[in-house]
Amino acid sequence: MSWATRVRNIRAGAERRFPVLTELTARLVSGNLLDAATRLAAQAFLAAVPLLFALAAFAPSGVRHQMLESLRAIFGLTGSSDQQLQQVLNGNSSDKEDDALRDTTGVVGALVALVSATSFSRAMARVCERAWRLPKAGTRIGAWRWTVWLLALVVVVLLQAPLRDGFGAGAWLGLPLYFLVSTCVWLWTQHLLLAKRIRWLPLLPGALLAGTATTVLGLTARLYMPGALDRALAEYGSLGMVLTMLSWLIVVCAALTFAVTIGAVLAQEPPLDRYLGTDLHDG
Repeated sequence: MSWATRVRNIRAGAERRFPVLTELTARLVSGNLLDAATRLAAQAFLAAVPLLFALAAFAPSGVRHQMLESLRAIFGLTGSSDQQLQQVLNGNSSDKEDDALRDTTGVVGALVALVSATSFSRAMARVCERAWRLPKAGTRIGAWRWTVWLLALVVVVLLQAPLRDGFGAGAWLGLPLYFLVSTCVWLWTQHLLLAKRIRWLPLLPGALLAGTATTVLGLTARLYMPGALDRALAEYGSLGMVLTMLSWLIVVCAALTFAVTIGAVLAQEPPLDRYLGTDLHDG
């Protein structure tokens, strides 16, 4: 018997014993997941840039300082990349220059930035809906949810520095606390963006997987990103920094897309469907 035949027999036997493997394998090898992850990353980047400039233009200095500390905590920024971020959020501007920046950006521009940034929320909602194979929610139902989710995400990012430090207790508390908060965030994200069409409990596997993925990637970012950003900035200037950030966002969004999709499959297939009481018609 050839190795290929043995592998097929083993796979067939595993799928008979664990039917979830058939659906899981089919969903994971689908090219739609990678396409969705790439679109999600692109929308995340396009949302982050205008929001960051709007924050720099209109937020109080305390909020800008907190955002700077949180982005440092997320990416472990040092050296030239840290200086670039400081220039965006704080700069060396006087009060007159701050007023000029506000005048240039304008309240209307800030509102446009917020509205355009909801494209990220819509992309995230479609990832969740595809994972659960649900139709797209109507604009009337989803519009306020997209805005609320986006604003909540900004708050979560703002709190990253104290959260990862365990609110002063150190990493021994910060790491499990970060995992717990991440899991809760992605549980609430699915429930909100799916317009309550899925009950809380069936969403838990996807939330746990997403929380695990973001925690692992959060630790990896502090080790990899500082050097990568500084090298890209030194070799290619600001464009290199942009490409590095976009590449990292693709990795993060791919992890989230796969986590939510795998969680949905696990929750709908035996044996977890019995324990979770999964019912697609009961929100």
